[in-house]
Amino acid sequence: MTKLRLAIVGAGPAGIYAADILLKAERKFDVSIDLFEQLPAPYGLVRYGVAPDHPRIKGIVNALRDVLDRGDIRLFGNVRFGEDITLDDLKNHYNAVIFATGAIRDTTLDIPGIDAVGAYGAADYVSWFDGHPDVPREWPLDAASVGVLGNGNVALDVARMLAKHAEDLLVTEVPENVYEGLKASAVTDVHVFGRRGPAQVKFTPLELRELGELRDVDMVVYDEDFDYDEASKDAVASNKQVMVIDRILQSWRKRPSVNDARGDANNAGGTASRRLHLHFWARPVEVRKDEAGRVAALVYERTKPDGQGGAVGTGEMREVPLQALYRAIGYFGSPLPGVPFDKKHGVIPNREGQVLAKDSNQQMTGIYATGWIKRGPVGLIGHTKSDAMETVRHIINDQGSWWHPEDPSEEAIPALLQERGVKWTDLEGWHRLDEHEVALGAPQERARVKVVPRDEMVRVSRGE
Repeated sequence: MTKLRLAIVGAGPAGIYAADILLKAERKFDVSIDLFEQLPAPYGLVRYGVAPDHPRIKGIVNALRDVLDRGDIRLFGNVRFGEDITLDDLKNHYNAVIFATGAIRDTTLDIPGIDAVGAYGAADYVSWFDGHPDVPREWPLDAASVGVLGNGNVALDVARMLAKHAEDLLVTEVPENVYEGLKASAVTDVHVFGRRGPAQVKFTPLELRELGELRDVDMVVYDEDFDYDEASKDAVASNKQVMVIDRILQSWRKRPSVNDARGDANNAGGTASRRLHLHFWARPVEVRKDEAGRVAALVYERTKPDGQGGAVGTGEMREVPLQALYRAIGYFGSPLPGVPFDKKHGVIPNREGQVLAKDSNQQMTGIYATGWIKRGPVGLIGHTKSDAMETVRHIINDQGSWWHPEDPSEEAIPALLQERGVKWTDLEGWHRLDEHEVALGAPQERARVKVVPRDEMVRVSRGE
């Protein structure tokens, strides 16, 4: 019987689901799958892209763990594609490869002053508070007033992790250095800015509701933002998710309030030591800097509904004093050595997961993509599964054009990595690290405490 030796680069949900779907698919050949991951631990953005106070993510981790723990997929962690193993290596040892490397950089925002000291991409802050091994251990939290650009779940995660009191994270897996950093934070006010109105936000009701449940944090909304046009009213009436979001925001308007200078802020003078302000109809125009080149203020244009669920400028400019600013306006993919890349969209060019040559638009045999590096950073876990199904279907149907590897033996890859001095981690090693982190959390009755340094992760994983 023919055998498919498949490499998958990226051990986050996209890569693991693709492996699982292929193994369960109806096919006329055997399958052997090796997962390559540049980090010593699997799960990708589920481990390193979601705030530690989101317990529901554990359900996703459990599903991914169940797939890996079946024992029919090999894991090679701490292996960097393009350095430790190349596309030519994969062609020598496999019939095909799926790239499932996700999107971990921030989308750029082209406005004056965005290069100011204290202006950050949200992805870097998320990587820090999630204990990513490849980012600095310290994060500057010396600003009292902070802005967050964006109206998606990442923006709310960032805002929540700026406004939340550090001790309230002690029940989570927050790393020790992150807890100490957040404990010393100077923040008093977090301002979230969105270009459109409350009925057009991209976050989910659960994320929004969590904001209002933060201890010792007042929610501040502005009456002028709730003068709904017909399109907004229709959205609230016809879409259950929008209706729930509207209900949450309206409940915050009813909380005890003290007016600000414009006379339209609710709860601006509450009793909490921190405040989280939601500004809608606000298009960022410029980041003002002080003499030292630091963030001093955000200038935004007040927008209004365009009648179709979008926004148009009014020409009215406003300014909010800030000392730091985070842009959470989307993620962007990174190029991979030897693999075509679409610089404009941050994806590998493909047709339903079949990778296309950049110049000719012809299919490149043996090379596939799935997840965010395939379609861009949109959609939730459910989209990742249907995405993987589409890619896997093509791999099965493309059997006639698979690569013909020189050495498809299972022993070839461990031998190659050993010869190159790569300290890779495997599934057994992940179990060691997992148990070690859980044990670190046990004395404080915490779920786990993440190990942050890469060399320590590797040492624990390899039992050294």
